[in-house]
Amino acid sequence: MAGPVQSIERAAAILRLLAGGPRRLGLGEVASSLGLAKGTAHGILRTLQHVDFVEQDETTGKYQLGAALLHLGTSYLDVNELRSRAINWADALAARSGEAVRIGTPLEGRVLVIHHVFRPDDTLQTLDVGALLPLHASSLGKVLLAFGTAVLGPLPADGLEAYTRHTLVVREDLDRALAEIREVGWGAEVQEMTMGDAGIAAPIRGHGGLVVGAIGLSGPVERICDPRGRPLPALTALLREAARAISRDLGAGRW
Repeated sequence: MAGPVQSIERAAAILRLLAGGPRRLGLGEVASSLGLAKGTAHGILRTLQHVDFVEQDETTGKYQLGAALLHLGTSYLDVNELRSRAINWADALAARSGEAVRIGTPLEGRVLVIHHVFRPDDTLQTLDVGALLPLHASSLGKVLLAFGTAVLGPLPADGLEAYTRHTLVVREDLDRALAEIREVGWGAEVQEMTMGDAGIAAPIRGHGGLVVGAIGLSGPVERICDPRGRPLPALTALLREAARAISRDLGAGRW
């Protein structure tokens, strides 16, 4: 059996590097980050540019992901069965709850947001489709962990990453939270990823009852929770109703 093609591996590494940063990168930055000779990196970048997977800024000469690659990513999300089945229910949930709705699936040890419905008001909001969220610090991620759809990698010696002082960074504390999620059927994060924000999530099931994703509500903590920091029962009920509806559309039986 033939082994991996080195040039393709290097091209994939360059694309991942460009996708993971908030800014354009120069040839030297790409080469040094990946341990490549400048000539090798330049040849791969020129090839990727030729097929529109990479674009080069005419003024600075730096590189970013190209429109063709971004279109491929969007096309994947558009045909993803979970997303296509969930769109109408997510829109309805946002309208009924008055809060933002996100749907997530596991990807490489994080949560990939595959659909995002803005909160139905006039506030400035940022589209999260394609964003990667931490498993242990998001309600979507904790639900995926609780039902075995996602798995945490090896625990760092200094514990899980703390995003705020409320983040669960000790494995035993996280395990207790996951056990509670399995018991009640939904999960929450209250100021664990961003101070002032909270979220709740419920599992989406497919054929055989297996959890294939999660749907969640998110917003300011005072809108999601009561004064004691507990998620509002009315929002939890709306969320679970939407999760069950999507699951039925995906072929899940009663649970």
